[in-house]
Amino acid sequence: MELRNATATDSPAIRDIARRSLQTSYSLSPQAITTAVEKWYDEMDLEERLEEEGHLYLVAERDGQVVGFSESRLSEDGAASLLWLHVDPAYRGGGVADALFSKTRGRLEGAGADRLYGRVLQDNADGNAFYEAQGFEQVSRDEVEIGNRTYVENVWAPSESTGLKPIEVDSRTVYVDRDEYETGSAANFHIVYTDDGRSERYGYYCGNCERLANAMDSMGRVECNECGNTRKPTRWDAAYL
Repeated sequence: MELRNATATDSPAIRDIARRSLQTSYSLSPQAITTAVEKWYDEMDLEERLEEEGHLYLVAERDGQVVGFSESRLSEDGAASLLWLHVDPAYRGGGVADALFSKTRGRLEGAGADRLYGRVLQDNADGNAFYEAQGFEQVSRDEVEIGNRTYVENVWAPSESTGLKPIEVDSRTVYVDRDEYETGSAANFHIVYTDDGRSERYGYYCGNCERLANAMDSMGRVECNECGNTRKPTRWDAAYL
């Protein structure tokens, strides 16, 4: 099995694997899956992301056929997100996922990543079990909207994850959660809580300039007033579906 960087010519195989993997692992409607695949893996958009700094696509090839791929993103603050790891259902159980995960993790750490997170829907039993088998632990949960339905998404991190970081703001202590974040244009926005029990959100912490970023407009867009880092929509946001 060969593991290599994806190229633009891999686009049809990536689209096909993503579609069949989503159909097998996720309880999504056929329309939602089709729309998502067309948006995320459009040939022109994929070609641009292959050249984007901090974006990593790897494919697993067996006997000249692409049988799996991973998509990940490295932010300037050192946090890496494993966004997708898809394996052709016909090739699951043969070590493809383990090999892709190991290679992806190594490449990200070699590029400067000091934290790695994975996200998977709660109802994807195989995906959650995979992260657990890799020595990860569930550190938080998010609610995500897909079409007109709300799903729970589990966030996984290595068991030695950094956890909460206390900071002083206006003569009080608040807590930056280094394991829970939302993607920004320059770096991640970490969730800030009022207490170490994570009972109440305080705001966001910009990983680019390491300052609080509480500004949010009516559409839910977060922007750091110091450096201009802007929260991007997640891969499940309505803009992607």
